[in-house]
Amino acid sequence: MNTHSTKFKVRLGLFVAAGFVLFAIAIFLIGRQKNLFDPVFSLSTTFYNVSGLQVGNNIRFSGINVGTVDNIKIINDSTVLVNMLVQKDVQKFIKTDGMVLIGSEGIIGDRVLIITQGSSNTNSVKSGQFLSSVEPIETDAIMESLDITAQNAEVISAQLIQLLDDINNGKGTLGMLIRDETMATSLNKTMGNLQQSSKGLNENMEAAKSNFLLRGYFRKKEKAAEKKKEEAAEAKKQ
Repeated sequence: MNTHSTKFKVRLGLFVAAGFVLFAIAIFLIGRQKNLFDPVFSLSTTFYNVSGLQVGNNIRFSGINVGTVDNIKIINDSTVLVNMLVQKDVQKFIKTDGMVLIGSEGIIGDRVLIITQGSSNTNSVKSGQFLSSVEPIETDAIMESLDITAQNAEVISAQLIQLLDDINNGKGTLGMLIRDETMATSLNKTMGNLQQSSKGLNENMEAAKSNFLLRGYFRKKEKAAEKKKEEAAEAKKQ
């Protein structure tokens, strides 16, 4: 009986000890994630609308989690104050002209605060400093814009389908031009006449060059062109 009681007490003690160890590990991991055991400094900013941001959400700088949202407080009907706790070792990299904006972890993930990189020649922030912010774009506004774009695309698509159908059926000027064989033949003849006219013009120009009355004129033009080529060649050599 005593042996059984002793084993039970030993097992109970081991169970309690294991529970304390797991509890300590959990506290350490949570504290490490929330920067409870790391030296931190504070920053603040304001938004008109925090768009679902909550206390405890991560703060990112250069894509790395560097802190957490410490407090969110409504100042007035148009201003919400957000206090941040940021790891001390990244303070020298955050500049006074950096901006704070609200992002999201994935498409439907938790909200995060993002601190942008400022100018390299600007001073680093001090503890308790205020940073400017960029107002977030609401998801409803994005969806509304996408809906309008989709409606416009649907209208344009329907118009293109109607236009192609009219062309295939020979409707409209373009449809008549494509479907009417007589008009196509007329265009071919017109193009042929233009080619013959161009050929005749070239022949007339050659004949004019051979005419002794105009021969001097064309020779002067040729000499002037040759002189320009020589001057250009000399300019390149210089």
